[in-house]
Amino acid sequence: MFSETKLDIAVIGGGASGLFVAGFLSEAGHHVVVFDKNEKVGKKLYITGKGRCNLTNLCPSDDFLKNVVRGEKFLRSAIYNFSSQDAVDFFEGLGLRTKVERGQRVFPQSDKSSDVIRVLQKVHCKGVDFRLDEEVLDVKSTSDSFCVRTAVAEHKFDRVIVATGGKSYRTTGSDGKGYEIARAFGHDVVPLVPALCPIRLNDVFVKKLQGVSLKNVTLSALADGKKLEFFGEMLFTEDGISGPIVLSLSSVVNRAKSVQLWLDFKPALDEKQLDARLLRDFDSAKNKDVLAVFRGLLPKSVAEVFCSVCGLDGRKVNGITKEEREKIAKLLKHFPLTFGGLYDLNAGIVTSGGVSLDEVNPKTFESKLQKGLYFVGEVLDVDAFTGGFNLQIAWATAFMCAKHLE
Repeated sequence: MFSETKLDIAVIGGGASGLFVAGFLSEAGHHVVVFDKNEKVGKKLYITGKGRCNLTNLCPSDDFLKNVVRGEKFLRSAIYNFSSQDAVDFFEGLGLRTKVERGQRVFPQSDKSSDVIRVLQKVHCKGVDFRLDEEVLDVKSTSDSFCVRTAVAEHKFDRVIVATGGKSYRTTGSDGKGYEIARAFGHDVVPLVPALCPIRLNDVFVKKLQGVSLKNVTLSALADGKKLEFFGEMLFTEDGISGPIVLSLSSVVNRAKSVQLWLDFKPALDEKQLDARLLRDFDSAKNKDVLAVFRGLLPKSVAEVFCSVCGLDGRKVNGITKEEREKIAKLLKHFPLTFGGLYDLNAGIVTSGGVSLDEVNPKTFESKLQKGLYFVGEVLDVDAFTGGFNLQIAWATAFMCAKHLE
């Protein structure tokens, strides 16, 4: 029999939530084993934030929850009990200096995700037993314990915490094993779709714009009749668009059946103000090609595509009618893009979908179907916008789980 004061706990997955929960439980005196199929922990953490690791976002908790796409109500208790400031204090307490950048995003001062992994593994998890290169094949329950079968052996535990992450970035080990374990215990898994990923376009002009970035634009969508708007930066890829506002938009249209897209190149001006601007520009360039005016409004390659879409190639400014000028203003505010779907699941920064929230206790993260089984982090049907929100969800869910088990 296991001691009531000291539990044998298996944590499946050595990513953000797995390392976080493991360290707290080890500190509380439990024997904790972290299983990871990789040769080292934190492989996905290593590449987050382009290798800089956006740890969290210091916006108030109410604003934080507005950035949660799926699971806002479910996560409320966790986010209020372990806030973004709590996360910063935690890492600073481990000796990791942090800094705050635009949009309240928090990074390690060194700009190295490896430093985050180091303090989690070497300092926070110093009492944890790591079983690397040991893939978990399945988990089964007995009358008083769990049997975790790996490619190496069978292990007996009092509790099992599934922290396997999603199914995006498969090269980091995110292969969906956590969903298999959940289903084996009767859990529903909400269908998986990519989130925070690029969007494909079916427009022929896209290849001409590859590599072009746009700042201070508004990307809008009509998704199943609901209008959405995101302001900021984006860029054109070989066959679509990417960048901050595109990634955010992808997370809210990834389950829509019908999506229409359009760009506002000049969101600071309304149509009337834009028409007045065009009139001034045309007056000062009466004998020039229309394209010359467009190049003063848009990046060169975008101006060329825009001129073609307007049907004004080779036209002189002095030949443009009032109606054509008004059409130009309308297109600058409502430039259509043809939605061609999202990139595949592996291209998503996070996975949307996962273990059904109806079957997990939001205060303890214990399964409602199997006592002693827990789910934390991205394996759950939760996801948020980019900017440190998804990692904070990992920290907060893991913290709540650990506090319950302490």
